[in-house]
Amino acid sequence: METHIGSVDGAAAAADNGAVGCPASAVGCPMTSARPAPVSAGEASLGRHLARRLVQVGVSDVFAVPGDFNLTLLDHLIAEPGLRLVGCCNELNAGYAADGYARARGVGACAVTFTVGGLSVLNAIAGAYSENLPVICIAGGPNSNDYGTNRILHHTIGLPDFSQELRLLPDRHLPPGDGTGCVNNGEGKCWTSKVKCEEELTEAIGMALGEKKDCLCFIEVIAHKDDTSKELLEWGSRVSAANSRPPNPQ
Repeated sequence: METHIGSVDGAAAAADNGAVGCPASAVGCPMTSARPAPVSAGEASLGRHLARRLVQVGVSDVFAVPGDFNLTLLDHLIAEPGLRLVGCCNELNAGYAADGYARARGVGACAVTFTVGGLSVLNAIAGAYSENLPVICIAGGPNSNDYGTNRILHHTIGLPDFSQELRLLPDRHLPPGDGTGCVNNGEGKCWTSKVKCEEELTEAIGMALGEKKDCLCFIEVIAHKDDTSKELLEWGSRVSAANSRPPNPQ
């Protein structure tokens, strides 16, 4: 995601009145641009450009799942004033969150990693497409140095073809928020718990297996971002370095 471009605030900037075009079916139109400060050409990159344009079209929250092919992009999204990165448990959750956001705000956005993320978010994006909701889905991809090398990369299906996600994009209207009403917390048996330490997790699991054994149980585990092995941290650093190499002009 480090492809350099000439400018991020040129002809593509919003009109003088701050109005940004959006589908007539979108809720809350017209939207207004937050008008971020311009970036010099030397600092411009595709990641920064995407972050700026999201803010300009009215997005202030991006729902994301980190992966080794979108880490550099996420750094740009985090650094953008007026833009908040909302971490999600999985890509499908991120897609449906962006769907709901678009219904409330007029446009929504999510960011996922290559293939394993893009294929996971597909149902949510297809659902938004079927209802004409403006949901922007940004999927990472292999470093440009890896194209044409016939290397088998992480998150692929074992082939040197990186176009699987593009071939699966919706090309027609699909039927609509299946699964609607399957969990009714007002009348059904549903129990949730949020845990922040090992003791709380043990207690919650005991509750789910005991007193709440007849309920649909959801346990949300809050873990520290560095609560992992040193080997995994080292692997993540190596992958991040490999995928953030300067682009190779094609």
